[in-house]
Amino acid sequence: MSPLRIVNEHHHFSTKGEIDFVDLTDKVHEAVAKSGVRNGIVHIFAPHATGIIILTESEDALLNDIKNFLEKLIPKRGAYQHPSNAHSHIRSILLPPDRTLPVVDGHVVLGTWQSILFVETDVYPRKRTVVIQVIGE
Repeated sequence: MSPLRIVNEHHHFSTKGEIDFVDLTDKVHEAVAKSGVRNGIVHIFAPHATGIIILTESEDALLNDIKNFLEKLIPKRGAYQHPSNAHSHIRSILLPPDRTLPVVDGHVVLGTWQSILFVETDVYPRKRTVVIQVIGE
């Protein structure tokens, strides 16, 4: 049995503002490849109050549908008590800031059309970080 390995990587990027999608798939694949882990898991975490991680197809029409869904579910203009971006925080509590995926034979396991996307829910462009942690042997 190989020893357990834990490798942490931080990926920094900028967003364009409210409901911006940033594809992290290639960065996660790169982190797993660099880690040398053959079998285990990769955990992607966004340490932000208004950022989420989703698994979905990265296709423009679908991403627009997701934007419209979030706006319909939690409208930007509402009777909120928190100033300026309450809707951003509420959106981010409904969807998780992290995902955990299997690593098998040195590769992240994703469905045919799945991509790993960071979703900016805040109203302003932001500098963001995700932590990519690879655990396994």
